[in-house]
Amino acid sequence: MLNLQDIIGMCDCTEEEIAAVAMHEHVPDAVASELANYIIHGEDGIPKLRRIIKDDIEEAKRKGHDEQAAHLREVLKHFIANHPLYLEKGKG
Repeated sequence: MLNLQDIIGMCDCTEEEIAAVAMHEHVPDAVASELANYIIHGEDGIPKLRRIIKDDIEEAKRKGHDEQAAHLREVLKHFIANHPLYLEKGKG
């Protein structure tokens, strides 16, 4: 039987990226891992996932959750650092 760590391990996203998708879509992490994997492999997956993380940052700021917003900014920095070709194309 697969546990959550097994499911996350099969996804091409980090746990933090999966958590951002879970927060954005209001779904459990197991569902978010499948969704994140689907998104990241789509033609415009990188900008979509980047937008999800940015949306989560804005929501956290609106709600006054400064620590969560700071954590998500770090997630976004890591995401951007791991997708430099996206930035080189002038889309970042």
